[in-house]
Amino acid sequence: QLQLVESGGGLVQPGGSLRLSCAVSEFTLDYYAIGWFHQAPGKEREGVSCHSASDGRTVYVDSVKDRFTMSVDNVKNMVYLQMNNLKPEDTGVYYCATEAGATCHLGIRSVYDYWGQGTQVTVAS
Repeated sequence: QLQLVESGGGLVQPGGSLRLSCAVSEFTLDYYAIGWFHQAPGKEREGVSCHSASDGRTVYVDSVKDRFTMSVDNVKNMVYLQMNNLKPEDTGVYYCATEAGATCHLGIRSVYDYWGQGTQVTVAS
């Protein structure tokens, strides 16, 4: 059965960096889109970035552009989210999730069918 396992979260000061990882098993990233989501305390889960297997493009929500970088290792079946210049508003749980298709749809939760358990990121001084 498909499984996604996130790791790499933690406590970091504003301006700091973290690298999140998502291990994907029983699934190939060659043919399916994958995304990262962020759920801040008391708020809905929102899309951060997603990667399309169809054309290799990655898109980001405006609030993280130039700060976050998503990458996909198709050989290791790993997905990463490098987060730089972190801000307190980046605090929350980060999830990776896969779509049934090859082209990603940023932030449209209904098209993502498999989810990891999430990893907590806290940005505070």
